[in-house]
Amino acid sequence: MWTLIALVVLVVGALPFWFVLRAATRDPVLTTLDALNVPSWAVVSGKTQDNISGSRWCLMECRYRERSMESEREPKETAQAFQQALTSAGWVRWDVPSCALTSGGDGEYSCWRRDEFTLDLWVRPITTPECNPLLRNRPTVGPTEESAVEASPSPAEAGTADDKCKGSAVTIKVLNTVADERLQHTGEPGPGEGGTGDEEITPESPAPTPSAS
Repeated sequence: MWTLIALVVLVVGALPFWFVLRAATRDPVLTTLDALNVPSWAVVSGKTQDNISGSRWCLMECRYRERSMESEREPKETAQAFQQALTSAGWVRWDVPSCALTSGGDGEYSCWRRDEFTLDLWVRPITTPECNPLLRNRPTVGPTEESAVEASPSPAEAGTADDKCKGSAVTIKVLNTVADERLQHTGEPGPGEGGTGDEEITPESPAPTPSAS
């Protein structure tokens, strides 16, 4: 009987412990991003990468989350799909003056807020070296006719590169509002901040606006 009681206690206690452990290890923001209702073409399988740093509870440094993806379609259509998905998920468009691409940036950039988080969505053409005609066709040696011919890609190689360059690149960046420096300039209080203006901003937090590349 004592063995049976011990097994029951173990089973009953293990299930809540598993849920607590999963909640502690899995970032809820990433779960929310996973659940975005975007078309299948908007997220190419195997192309999603997450870059995470800092603490979920803002110990020493608030968490910074960045997700990079690729879409099969052009930036404008892809941006619309993600914007609709964010709206459906409860995110609200945040029109702040500093929500813009830096000089020379390309694509569609928008900012969002939900609860204690801010989110930046950047959709742009794919800009890897093989997708840049100037870089792809540059001669590898001296600017002679022979080297220029040798440096020119074959039709098969050019076709493969064109296939890789179709679509668009998507980057989503999420910050806690207390770590988003843009709130200092707008004077908007974050959730639970009360608008006192005494919140400490972590200077080491990565800037949410991407630099042009």
